[in-house]
Amino acid sequence: MSAARKRVAVIGVGTMGSQAAWRLAARGADVVGYDRYAPGHDRSAAGGESRIFRSAHFEDSRYVPLLKHADALWEQLQQETGRELRRLTGCLLMGPTEHQQMATVLESIAEHDLDHEVLDAETLAKRFPQYRIEDGDAAVLDRRAGFIRPELTIQTAARRAEQLGAVIHRYSTVREIVPVADGVEIRTDSGSERFDTAVVTPGPWVNDLLPDLPWEVEVRRLVSAWYVPTAPDAWFGEERPAFIRTAPTHCYGLPSPDGISVKLGLSRALHRLAGDPNQLDRTVRPDELEIFSELIGRYLPDLHPDPTRLSVYMEGYTESSRPLVGPLPGAEDVILLAGFSGHGFKLSPAFGDIAADLALDGASPQPIDFLSTVGRTEA
Repeated sequence: MSAARKRVAVIGVGTMGSQAAWRLAARGADVVGYDRYAPGHDRSAAGGESRIFRSAHFEDSRYVPLLKHADALWEQLQQETGRELRRLTGCLLMGPTEHQQMATVLESIAEHDLDHEVLDAETLAKRFPQYRIEDGDAAVLDRRAGFIRPELTIQTAARRAEQLGAVIHRYSTVREIVPVADGVEIRTDSGSERFDTAVVTPGPWVNDLLPDLPWEVEVRRLVSAWYVPTAPDAWFGEERPAFIRTAPTHCYGLPSPDGISVKLGLSRALHRLAGDPNQLDRTVRPDELEIFSELIGRYLPDLHPDPTRLSVYMEGYTESSRPLVGPLPGAEDVILLAGFSGHGFKLSPAFGDIAADLALDGASPQPIDFLSTVGRTEA
């Protein structure tokens, strides 16, 4: 069967699924999406108003070619839809000079000739007085970086897929994915439907939908908090980059698009397990804010210590922090994208395109060997 006629199910029309539906529909596939809620909902990993896009990578320079591919597709989706989904404002990457992640980011910049600027303490204090750094810290400004609007992006990508012919079943929970001869059967409460291939992007519901997955995906409950600066000109002036700090506490922040507050978030190890993703505890206890208060006191003294807004969401993490991308073992017609470990949203158009490659052609020209499920023994 030709790629243009292939019938593909997309299970989960969220961060990755909406992009996969867009890329599949753009290539002429017959696309049917299923979502337990609706594209752009706030119950999983895509809420929170803003996410960071960056070109440089702390964890592994092998992501940089994928980031470049995503960069081009972000531009394409904005042009096709006329919506501003991403704004390039830069991103400050800060941490102790000897920290491994700072070394990796400089290696990735040098290897891929990325647009950047290394800032000494004096320059950083003059241009970005809202940050306090310590002896031995380094700061790198990634110029091809900024913020993404996650909820708007998902709705926009899903809507674009529908304009190209996709059908999306909202509030339709997939109960089972059954490989059958020459295809896949998708079972919901309304019945079953047959497809040539399924792209499965279940987010934090991965273990519910695929209980026999040979890799562990740990789902954690993450908290975002918004704080109002006492000197807003520093945060919302001519330069308003996002930031990431590697150590001693890995954290990140983004000036809000509304020009009022600053969003702060923390890394995987600082959040507890989510438990049942269908019963997410969305109440933030006062003791969960203590680490935010410590960070503000140490590095961001301009922020008022009391948050004006709190948000809870979920993310799936693999043991290696590398996502699972590729066919399920023993089920080549089921393409899995899961466990993005906090690295997913900025790369989502690239992974949507890769999902389309795998579903329609069985392989992708993108460099995904280090993420592939094929022959993978560790998560």
